[in-house]
Amino acid sequence: MKLNTSYDMPQLGIGTYMLMNHTAERAVYEALKDGYRLIDTARIYGNERGVGKAIHKAIQEGIVRREDLFVTTKMWTSDYGHAERAVDASLKRLGLTYIDLMILHHSQPRNDIEAYQAMEKAAEDGKLRSIGLSNYYSVSDFERLIRQTTIHPAVLQNELHPFYQDPAFVQYVQSTGTVMEAWFPLGGRGDHRKLMEHPVIKNIAGAHHASSAQVILAWHLQKGFVAVPGSSNRKHIAENIGAFQIHLSDEEMNQINRLDTGRRFASY
Repeated sequence: MKLNTSYDMPQLGIGTYMLMNHTAERAVYEALKDGYRLIDTARIYGNERGVGKAIHKAIQEGIVRREDLFVTTKMWTSDYGHAERAVDASLKRLGLTYIDLMILHHSQPRNDIEAYQAMEKAAEDGKLRSIGLSNYYSVSDFERLIRQTTIHPAVLQNELHPFYQDPAFVQYVQSTGTVMEAWFPLGGRGDHRKLMEHPVIKNIAGAHHASSAQVILAWHLQKGFVAVPGSSNRKHIAENIGAFQIHLSDEEMNQINRLDTGRRFASY
């Protein structure tokens, strides 16, 4: 995906939510061996060091070059008041000289403008290549921030999956030049199994000799979203990247579109 900063962002990556440092290190390393080039972490996940170790191991072994990777991390709300230090701390934990994308993890009107402006300065200083947002779910909240800042968000990472599609807001965000990225792309924690086993998904998967996860991820890709499914399972990590081999017909896309419930798992 071409970002508004002119950088290219891979459309499918490995997420590391809920992974301890040692588990994240192993999962990211295996993902890089399988061809993944987008890695998603966050300060609040507590695994930036593990992610950084995996990156450096893969580089040292000649599996990847740093310039071929796209590393995303997120600034937690408690760091908004000292955002410049938070940027430097993430760089140190990751062991990197720059971060491809840093995101404000949540909307927080009290001081998210200040934090975003600190990320703008870090981008000007070459510490961040692109900056973005996560968990902004309304036009008013999105516009509140962009009206008071200079660099337009490159990415908005929200809960997005077939059960929660938020089409009007997604269309608006994309119309501004911001790329939509899906966390929980395979369904919220409460809906994951229900989505994976839904008859519509299962039938389409059968027709393509694919897994349910591959079908759902193919839907994301064809919608123009970036998706970062999280997993520490070696088989699932390798399987998910196979979504690129699946092309869903217009009818299949429409069948999945009709699964939208308008309800997201996360309440924030």
